[in-house]
Amino acid sequence: MNFTPFHSLRITKIEIFKMNIPLKEPFVISLGTVRETQNTVIKIHTNNGFYGVGECSPYPFIVGEIQASQFEIAKMLAQLLIHKNPLEIESRHNEMDQAIWGNFTIKSAFDIALYDIMGKYCQLPIYALLGGKNDKSYCTNMTVSLQSPEKMAQKASEFQSAGFPFIKVKLGGNSHEDIARIQAIRKVVDNKIPLRVDANQGWEVQSAIAILRELTPYHIAYCEEPISKWNANALVQIRNKCDIPIMADESIGDHHDAFRLAQMGACDYFNIKLAKCGGLFKALKILEIGEAAGIKSQLGGMSESRLALTAGLHLAAARKSLFAYDLDSPLMLTEDPVIGGAIYHKNGQVTLCNEPGVGADLDPGFLSKLEKTIVE
Repeated sequence: MNFTPFHSLRITKIEIFKMNIPLKEPFVISLGTVRETQNTVIKIHTNNGFYGVGECSPYPFIVGEIQASQFEIAKMLAQLLIHKNPLEIESRHNEMDQAIWGNFTIKSAFDIALYDIMGKYCQLPIYALLGGKNDKSYCTNMTVSLQSPEKMAQKASEFQSAGFPFIKVKLGGNSHEDIARIQAIRKVVDNKIPLRVDANQGWEVQSAIAILRELTPYHIAYCEEPISKWNANALVQIRNKCDIPIMADESIGDHHDAFRLAQMGACDYFNIKLAKCGGLFKALKILEIGEAAGIKSQLGGMSESRLALTAGLHLAAARKSLFAYDLDSPLMLTEDPVIGGAIYHKNGQVTLCNEPGVGADLDPGFLSKLEKTIVE
């Protein structure tokens, strides 16, 4: 492979894939049910032989994107980026944002692929490009999806037996049912294990206050997005009236949202998802805002494979303000097509790789079976 000077590197071809993988069982939240990943994969080729791979997972009820729309938008963005320099990541982001508003999830797949190329070009893992070290330990929670109190307690008990030190619980029903869910879980899960609850915007303001006050004795680490994402003023009110810390998730689309919430004092924590903010480039901006405001962040995900979540872990290795990890989606999939990447161990422990770029790729045999289009 010949060395190509920085200024001469160009994108020569972009492949766009539809990647569907069934979940082991339906994943239910207050906003809807997911039965399979319907993800989009971007593979960007360059004139020096390097390529970068990115992935994103659209949740239509959260980000307003679906796989079919992403496929079409991706073709448009690929036409925009073809023959451009992949190492000029800020310029490529500016071009995508100028071409179409929003659509952060599909843009995140391009972003990951661009950073993958940069890492391979520099022969460095992404965390090193961002000034970090691979010297942290990571531990993901496991999530109990929204069901009856009895079924949720059974699932939480299974996760405790599997050794997960943190359990995330989906809520967002009525007050009586959600309190009963936590009570049932606490009957079978040791109080030493913190519960991370997530209402996914499912409560009204007064209900949220009442429920969180009722749940205070049950060792709740924090509550994600208790009310509608647009209602930041009321989020301030909830935070001031409840002892359980508040984590903003759906209300943070990008760094502009993060600045507004931090300025208002609306939350204790941010939940950063590459698929929600547009990728690593803008996730770094959110972290900078959080760090300036004294707000720590969780690294989360949608229904990605290990490919996209490995990219997220590079961010975690580069920034100390990421303190919690919600990266259990690969454990919910019926198939793992990823080569290399982060390794999932027992008890929720995750190890980051040290290879250049993302350090993860998709099996060529798996990719060959997927629907795809090519822009060149």
